[in-house]
Amino acid sequence: MAVRIKMRRSELPDLSPFVVDPDLEAIWGKIDGEDLFIRNELYFCRGFRKLHLELAFMGTGLQILHCVFFPEPTFDLPIFGVDLVAGPGGISAAIVDLSPVRAELPESVLEHLSTLSIPFFSQTRELPPWGSIFSPYVQFIRPVNKKEEGCFLDLVDDYLKILIASLLLTVPDQPDSPFTIERYQGQSSYCLQQKRNDKTRSVLAKAFDPQWADRYLAEVLFDMPPNF
Repeated sequence: MAVRIKMRRSELPDLSPFVVDPDLEAIWGKIDGEDLFIRNELYFCRGFRKLHLELAFMGTGLQILHCVFFPEPTFDLPIFGVDLVAGPGGISAAIVDLSPVRAELPESVLEHLSTLSIPFFSQTRELPPWGSIFSPYVQFIRPVNKKEEGCFLDLVDDYLKILIASLLLTVPDQPDSPFTIERYQGQSSYCLQQKRNDKTRSVLAKAFDPQWADRYLAEVLFDMPPNF
């Protein structure tokens, strides 16, 4: 999944590194006596204020992939997000979405999604209470075999291709446009809702400390879009 995301990321225009404190790029900790390692890759490009890919490894078992592409509010684009949680028994959770930051997804995105063939997954999972931030096209599943894992990988790739195609056709609005302001508010709401995921914060607080966990959530995972 990380390889596929990086391949699509390389197609984005004017790709540049996103500056973050070095101590937040490669992170080591311990949780319940097991080593925890987190590696972050952060970039930005035309149309996206931050492209974040996080890989986390705990001990010899748990592996987590977290990826979010945050658009510039001046661009009428959704937020791309994908998360995978894998252990010795396989992938226990996989979610992907193109999440709207206005009432509806952009027309160019909806056009492509409406014609996309969504594969059948035998085990779907319930969205969290704050899941109203996701689109009707969100897929939250537990793949039961290699075939479903491959289908999910291809679906993530399809969502990325749709996003990139929409970006290349998008003309940005002015910073003071009411549409820009609406998208700014929508993206801020998305970040606030994601921070309600107590599981993420509790794991980080246990491995490090509560203050560090809050900083990581605010500066790396779900930073608010900058004022303009």
